[in-house]
Amino acid sequence: MQPKIMMKKKSVSASKASLVLFLCQMISALDVPLDSKLLEELSQPPTITQQSPKDYIVDPRENIVIQCEAKGKPPPSFSWTRNGTHFDIDKDAQVTMKPNSGTLVINIMNGGKAEAYEGVYQCTARNERGAAISNNIVIRPSRSPLWTKERLEPNHVREGDSLVLHCRPPVGLPPPIIFWMDNAFQRLPQSERVSQGLNGDLYFSNVQPEDTREDYICYARFNHTQTIQQKQPISVKVFSTKPVTERQPVLLTPTGSTSTKVELRGNVLLLECIAAGLPTPVIRWIKEGGELPANRTFFENFKKTLKIIDVSEADSGNYKCIARNMLGSAHHVISVTVKAAPYWITAPRNLVLSPGEDGTLICRANGNPKPNISWLANGVPIAIAPEDPSRKVDGDTIIFSHVQERSSAVYQCNASNEYGYLLANAFVNVLAEPPRILTTTNKLYQVIADSPALLDCAYFGSPKPEIEWFKGVKGSILRGNEYIFHDNGTLEIPVAQKDSTGTYTCVARNELGKIQNEVHLEVKDPTMIIKQPEYKVIQRYGQVSFECIIKHDSTLLPTVIWLKDNDALPDDERFLVGKDNLTIMNVTDKDDGTYTCIVNTTLDSVSASAVLTVVAAPPTPAIIYARPNPPFDLELTGQLERSVELSWIPGDENNSPITNFVIEYEDGLHEPGVWHYQTEVPGTQTTVQLKLSPYVNYSFRVIAVNEIGRSQPSEPSEQYLTKSANPDENPSNVQGIGSEPDNLVITWESLKGFQSNGPGLQYKVSWRQKDVDDEWTSVIVANVSKYIVSGTPTFVPYEIKVQALNDLGYAPEPSEVIGHSGEDLPMVAPGNVQVHVINSTLAKVHWDPVPLKTVRGHLQGYKVYYWKVQSLSRRSRRHVEKKILTFRGNKTFGMLPGLEPYSSYKLNVRVVNGKGEGPASPDKVFKTPEGVPSSPSFLKITNPTLDSLTLEWGSPTHPNGILISYILKFQPINNTHELGPLVEIRIPANESSMILKNLNYSTRYKFYFNAQTSVGSGSQITEEAVTIMDEVQPLYPRIRNVTTAAAETYANISWEYEGPDHANFYVEYGVAGSKEDWKKEIVNGSRSFFVLKGLTPGTAYKVRVGAEGLFGFRSSEDVFETGPAMASRQVDIATQGWFIGLMCAVALLILILLIVCFIRRNKGGKYPVKEKEDAHADPEIQPMKEDDGTFGEYSDAEDHKPLKKGSRTPSDRTVKKEDSDDSLVDYGEGVNGQFNEDGSFIGQYSGKKEKEPAEGNESSEAPSPVNAMNSFV
Repeated sequence: MQPKIMMKKKSVSASKASLVLFLCQMISALDVPLDSKLLEELSQPPTITQQSPKDYIVDPRENIVIQCEAKGKPPPSFSWTRNGTHFDIDKDAQVTMKPNSGTLVINIMNGGKAEAYEGVYQCTARNERGAAISNNIVIRPSRSPLWTKERLEPNHVREGDSLVLHCRPPVGLPPPIIFWMDNAFQRLPQSERVSQGLNGDLYFSNVQPEDTREDYICYARFNHTQTIQQKQPISVKVFSTKPVTERQPVLLTPTGSTSTKVELRGNVLLLECIAAGLPTPVIRWIKEGGELPANRTFFENFKKTLKIIDVSEADSGNYKCIARNMLGSAHHVISVTVKAAPYWITAPRNLVLSPGEDGTLICRANGNPKPNISWLANGVPIAIAPEDPSRKVDGDTIIFSHVQERSSAVYQCNASNEYGYLLANAFVNVLAEPPRILTTTNKLYQVIADSPALLDCAYFGSPKPEIEWFKGVKGSILRGNEYIFHDNGTLEIPVAQKDSTGTYTCVARNELGKIQNEVHLEVKDPTMIIKQPEYKVIQRYGQVSFECIIKHDSTLLPTVIWLKDNDALPDDERFLVGKDNLTIMNVTDKDDGTYTCIVNTTLDSVSASAVLTVVAAPPTPAIIYARPNPPFDLELTGQLERSVELSWIPGDENNSPITNFVIEYEDGLHEPGVWHYQTEVPGTQTTVQLKLSPYVNYSFRVIAVNEIGRSQPSEPSEQYLTKSANPDENPSNVQGIGSEPDNLVITWESLKGFQSNGPGLQYKVSWRQKDVDDEWTSVIVANVSKYIVSGTPTFVPYEIKVQALNDLGYAPEPSEVIGHSGEDLPMVAPGNVQVHVINSTLAKVHWDPVPLKTVRGHLQGYKVYYWKVQSLSRRSRRHVEKKILTFRGNKTFGMLPGLEPYSSYKLNVRVVNGKGEGPASPDKVFKTPEGVPSSPSFLKITNPTLDSLTLEWGSPTHPNGILISYILKFQPINNTHELGPLVEIRIPANESSMILKNLNYSTRYKFYFNAQTSVGSGSQITEEAVTIMDEVQPLYPRIRNVTTAAAETYANISWEYEGPDHANFYVEYGVAGSKEDWKKEIVNGSRSFFVLKGLTPGTAYKVRVGAEGLFGFRSSEDVFETGPAMASRQVDIATQGWFIGLMCAVALLILILLIVCFIRRNKGGKYPVKEKEDAHADPEIQPMKEDDGTFGEYSDAEDHKPLKKGSRTPSDRTVKKEDSDDSLVDYGEGVNGQFNEDGSFIGQYSGKKEKEPAEGNESSEAPSPVNAMNSFV
């Protein structure tokens, strides 16, 4: 425990002791830095650092080592008591104390007897500033007595009766572990019917004939001495009677209807019920008047044992076990009382005080019954210890007032009840130390611009010094939002700039003195790659070069490293690394890949990558290179169970030597038709010995490879079926991850067919809870890859293994993996959430981590939800948009950037595991201070006269505080665009317009306008305007009433104009809200409308109109939005080339058909096909009705159907005109399709003229120009 420094307070009377206690508890103490040089110089009372356990059971065959280690300045001396009296180790030759230590070594192996040294030992460590004492250490040698000889009569039991085999092991220290085995040292199987009780006895709920055996043996294992004692074998003989009588349950243990149990807080509560009966009873547990604790309750021994871990007083109550079978039930009630040995609420903490300061030692403990608190000073009861006028004992608190150096001492707090005790040492160390700065003098810090800089000033002093920072030796003290001052003395510059370079002075002062230290900061330019390597395509055997030109701070020495595919460059002389480039000579296919240039300095690192693609070089005309021909004549010889020899004859090399052969195999038994890679051999080899797996029907093929590529595969060899065998391997990638809080999902990668080694592939899945002395639970499942274990505790570790087996046997023993049962949502919210507002846009949030046992899963981190409640300058509320920041791992703080100034925020914190988020902490409210405002929302200048202009403006969109005024600055601009003197006017914040008078006539002015809060001025908005020359005829245009009519991809802009006739207009537009420059379109002539084309559908645009050449005067902005994108566009189809060509082809075809009909009519012949068509009545080729008024298949009633074969007209060869005189206008868009007066399209997407459906074919499509052309023809 590290010493703490308490703040100085005035002395108070005894009547105000409670107030002193409260104030002292509120003081945050300072840790003494763990600086080795400082700790060597400071005096310190003794502190016990290591000691043996209170109940110390030792091996009587080995030396006894009783530990006692302590630290202090000066180093402490040690002494011991035994059974309450001084233990003089010099008088016992068997006892020695280690040098510079208080640890005792009692030599047993050299003739001593452990029993002679039983007793209660206590160590005292003492120096000139006090004495610390250890716990009372009770030394007891372990005992493992032999089993008493006894003669055991055979047990003759009738089938169906109950039976208890008593173990009754010898009493040992500590108690032995009991288990039952047979003569072959195999554990006896246990079940719901047969199980071992907590007392070690073996219980049979009912015996069966198979229970007959001569070797029921109880074993007792004494772990301390690593010995096992064995009871005489017990014989059980079961005789049968017909019929076997069924019995309702009767409890074998515990007996009677009720019993009591006392357990200590924090221990494991074990309750047991074992019942006799036939059929075998099933045990169920309930808690009367309450629920069993869900996360701490476990059932063992086939639910005969109820286990509750980490019990507390709330677990006291009546627990009922119910044994039931089909004939009835029996129950037993166990009354549980949970007592508690003392446990700490507040253990006393070391105090480091300066002379004259006040402080408190607080010792608070709880227990059942409530423990008694007693104090000792330097190991002596405080009532008889030397008096100290600065000390006052008040129950569990010692209050110190105006301490002096002689007040240094070590105090012991003892909390005890009938179940145990707690002893804690806490020293009071009174030091008077002037400030010391522990950071190295003139230390140099180097950082990259725009990154944080942390300047250290580690310090110590008593009283606690105050820390101040200055820039320069004689500079002013540093303050403001641009710096962060940490409690440990560190100065943080969040965003260091070049002008942050310089010398910084840290000053530490207290009432005993002052000291300062200088450190130096250098801010360097960042390293940049100004020319990065580029993608290259190079022919094989060519040369390629990648460039990597860098820019860096002149004081930093960069190193350039080249990587290929994120690995070091090949060790090849073809790779030449220059200062700014990488050159590869004689490129080959293996050089294909990604090349990365990495530039490192001592402060930063940058990188850039490019891909190299190698392509084949053009072949030499004289020689044709090609892939080799496939091998042939494959032959299998030397067939064995696990190997075979394959040979072949190579095919033609085709002018490129064969480099290697690739052998592939097919498993016709498990994966017919699928070829797998087996091995490859050099191109000079034509035979290979192949390793085989059992239970595979092999076929092989060979592929030849040269520099050009791979040949076609050879013809398959003959098939070879290997014999079955046990599996050689177990499944891989075994995992255990719960999908629900009460299950464990065990998954694995199943073996491939050829890995099964035989028929009947199955898996033996085994699991047991880790760190619990449980047997493995196993199940055999079919050839699947998942098994779900239900009813598990939430998020506990399990040992898991999966073993393969087939009809011939098991695979080797698998290795174990650790998995976890399912996670559940965390139970507890983070506590003690605190917010430190750093500046108007940044805050830091702290919280206490939640206990890991309440996370109930893998801790992934914490989430901070925060949202703006309202602006403090505008009381109107808006939609709350919650923001989330996630902090990984066990982090307990985080920064909240991007806050809005002068606003009220709320936040809460939640812990996150793999299941999700836990409950939220209570909402924490914090407020940001004022900032500078945004620019005014607009500035309009209207009503120009000879000597005045009217200004109108809008308040800032984000005031970021309380506006105190507006600042208007303006200056004239002459004809050569030179600026005149600047005039500044301050305007009250509640104004929104003003008339600026006494201006020069016919003069252009430039205006600068911004808003101001108490923090400072915001960004400016600028505008220009001109006063007029003549009141009668203004020389500037006036544009007003700008209106827009928008369609999908265009918009019609119209306006009204007043001014000279010679004005040339232009339209400027852009995407609303974008910061891009305005796009400009010139209006031809003096029209007062313009059509903007090529717009994006569904987009908001801003637009304004201006007059060219007349001082650039523009109208105010207007905003419009284009219509949504349509499925098809029919407006401009008539101008498309493909459409014009199609219409020409249709017209030519119609002309040819009309000529053919005319010729046949003149010949007087009949069209013979018509009778055939009428006879067959083809539904796809039917004559049109006479009243249809169309040219058969050229009717516009089938707009989008293909032209039918042949041509027919009604029998009288006439065409009715009333339905065929449609013009293009009839199929256009009527009034809505025309231009209005100002030339714009109106109603472009309004309703179209509908056509009557033909032949009952209804269509919802709009008419197209194709239909109009058909009707026209």
